[in-house]
Amino acid sequence: MTDTSAHARARSEGADLSDRDRAILAAVDAGFDRALDDLKALVRIPSVSWDAYDPAHVQASAEAVAALAEGTGVFERVSIERAPIGDSDALGQPAVLAVRPARGGKSSVLLYAHHDVQPWGDESLWRTPPFEPTEIDGRLYGRGASDDKAGVITHIAAVRALAEVMDPEVGIALFIEGEEEHGSRSFQRFLELHADVLRADLIVVADSDNWSTETPSLTVALRGNVACNVRLTTLEHASHSGMFGGAVPDAIMAFSKLAASFWDEQGAVAVAGLTEADLDVPEQTEEHVRAEAGVLEGVELIGSGPVLARLWAKPSITITGVDAPSVPDASNTILPTVRFRLSARIAPGQSASEAFAALQAHIAEHTPFGAHVEYDGVDLGDPFLVDASGWGATAAKQAMADAWGAAPVEAGIGGSIPFIADLVRQFPAAQILVTGVEDPGTMAHSPNESQHLGVLRKAIAAEALLLSRASERAE
Repeated sequence: MTDTSAHARARSEGADLSDRDRAILAAVDAGFDRALDDLKALVRIPSVSWDAYDPAHVQASAEAVAALAEGTGVFERVSIERAPIGDSDALGQPAVLAVRPARGGKSSVLLYAHHDVQPWGDESLWRTPPFEPTEIDGRLYGRGASDDKAGVITHIAAVRALAEVMDPEVGIALFIEGEEEHGSRSFQRFLELHADVLRADLIVVADSDNWSTETPSLTVALRGNVACNVRLTTLEHASHSGMFGGAVPDAIMAFSKLAASFWDEQGAVAVAGLTEADLDVPEQTEEHVRAEAGVLEGVELIGSGPVLARLWAKPSITITGVDAPSVPDASNTILPTVRFRLSARIAPGQSASEAFAALQAHIAEHTPFGAHVEYDGVDLGDPFLVDASGWGATAAKQAMADAWGAAPVEAGIGGSIPFIADLVRQFPAAQILVTGVEDPGTMAHSPNESQHLGVLRKAIAAEALLLSRASERAE
């Protein structure tokens, strides 16, 4: 059998490693089966953080993560905390906070991941039970197996490996959130309440992906997001379509004409005021993207320019839901009102508030027939660009190269991690790195989500090396 361990892989690539580096990689390999068992135990907890689901499961997940943090023997204090949602009295979902202060004037690192998961959806679409972790061909299947319970285990296993080899002087704060999949509603208040122990020189956010199962990525660009519900109303009440159709505008007609105005003939965003970023992107074929996204034969991709520029550096608009009668419930009436969910991804370099203003202006200009417009459920998240020239990014890329045996790609992400803007505001002096354990086959948020076990092992090894090298750096 081929030895694919992190230690053997780095050794086979001729990496210039110290004795301590090699000892850490060996500790990662020796502890991997335990890490995998821990991941399976977390996956079995259906910790969906949405309001409609049982919060007891999120609490159970937090308790399990806290026990793992305690079990490392590294942290001086481990607690489960809940913060208020904004200025309300309502509390967010439970998060785990574990703290080990720096010693000897060394640097400090904040490790972030989240233990909540997306709903599982239609269980008939899953090949395996969503909350029964199942290994198939080197992947672990289950909801949250990758996003982001594998991120949690990456932190735990890396800290374990570090502690087995050395008594680190680096400060480590572990923050495992419980509601990232539900909008991180208490995130900002959590940072404010615990700023004294969360403040760090380097922040590692383990919630992204990798270029492939053989090549790691450091995410250096994230699109922001603007999401809102838009209601269009044309009538005081429903009216008979036979009696009034042809003279009285219905809300679905208004919606259809407005929706069509968001894109040009190629499917590119056609909203004035939404900007593009000037990013250098790696080459990628349209065929690769088609295969990853499951685009049907004969269906064309949208937009223009390099395909990764479309995904990382340009805005996109998606209508993700419409409140209207279903076909079985259709009647011969002119509908008076319709509500839809508008989801826009915005390019790095533009604020979410500016983009929302541009969308509102577009809607005001393009809403037909004088239909009345109302907004609710507004959700704004700013985009993010990493300064890849700092010591943290340099150290992280070298750790990835040493653990994976392949140079990392500096990549963008078409999706958003809005809370990173909160980290920037709260800790402006910190370097923020976005890493992850996903790969193109992960299918996060979808049925049959899975974690590639080779990627998990290498992600743990890279983070353990990074922590070891950070422990040598003075604050």
